[in-house]
Amino acid sequence: MLSAVVKPLLSPSPSLLRLPPISSSPLSLYFRVSQSLLQSPHHPRRSYSRHAFLSDHHLSCSMPNNNPLRVAVLLSGGVDSSVALRLLHAAGHSCTAFYLKIWFQEGFENFWNQCPWEDDLKYAKHVCEQVGVPLEVVHLTDEYWERVVSYIIEEYRCGRTPNPDVLCNTRIKFGAFMDAISDMEYDYIASGHYAKVFHPPADQTDSPSVLELSQDMVKDQTYFLSHLSQTQLKRLLFPLGCVKKEEVRKLATEFDLPNKDRKDSQGICFLGKIKFSDFVGRHIGEMEGIILEAETGDFLGNHRGFWFYTIGQRQGLRLPGGPWYVVEKDTKNNVVFVSRNYYSIDKRRRVFRVGSLRWLSGKPSGNFNQLRCKLQL
Repeated sequence: MLSAVVKPLLSPSPSLLRLPPISSSPLSLYFRVSQSLLQSPHHPRRSYSRHAFLSDHHLSCSMPNNNPLRVAVLLSGGVDSSVALRLLHAAGHSCTAFYLKIWFQEGFENFWNQCPWEDDLKYAKHVCEQVGVPLEVVHLTDEYWERVVSYIIEEYRCGRTPNPDVLCNTRIKFGAFMDAISDMEYDYIASGHYAKVFHPPADQTDSPSVLELSQDMVKDQTYFLSHLSQTQLKRLLFPLGCVKKEEVRKLATEFDLPNKDRKDSQGICFLGKIKFSDFVGRHIGEMEGIILEAETGDFLGNHRGFWFYTIGQRQGLRLPGGPWYVVEKDTKNNVVFVSRNYYSIDKRRRVFRVGSLRWLSGKPSGNFNQLRCKLQL
């Protein structure tokens, strides 16, 4: 039995581009768009030749058989998005790369030297220079704070743990950014996500675009794209959906990308190397509470606030005799319940409540009694 509650997502407000003063620093950030680019995103066409190491398989998610497309490519400075750009370029499309500069809280100046955005931008610039692709930098700081960070903070106050990447993809990368370039007439927006999207033929515009699992089931990122609307999906390309991660690394070497040996980023995109607990503590604060054993009610220790913990968490509890798992939070009384029997039969549940459902086809299924679901924990 599946009990579900459907709630609408918060509607994002229209995005505005900010134009900060141009600094003398060589890494000053601004959104530089020439008048000719605004009038037409076509760039002078070059004669493309297929690299010997590229096969039809590598380009199959880059629409190689279409007429040359005008594609806005989100470029982070990492290996994945860089290879995605090169695959689209190899497929003969006219590309413009965009680096998104998002929110960074002013109160964390002490951590600024640990934030990798300067290196990211340098790598993105060098990747574009290799093939003569224009690179633009877009400031979305206010939008990121309003649509992602502030929402995350409020959810943690309520004892919930939202996924920042789901919000960032829906509201920023394919939300605010998509709004920002809406007048520039790109055919598609592309990124380095591991996912596939299939678009209907041109004569079937009423049919939905379909989001499908990528070739790499380990790196698959369709979960993080699960809240995209049909309006968003219809404009997206994911060139890496048809290749596996190890192939992407090999392609980076074959393309001789400047970031070919760079490690994949693991942290939350706007924090860099800042610990998420430090971020939560700065914005919500601390309030001492107690930790109780779920089965006996025995007192085990104190904690700094229930918002630092999530259901299923094991790390960071600092309790002897473990392993201990967080199994419940009393947000009203600031109590965290833990257990050493997280996987015992009495902890199993047959009913759970979900919200903010997004129907990828654009409309809900007709039969709510026969839904299959996959849990991503």
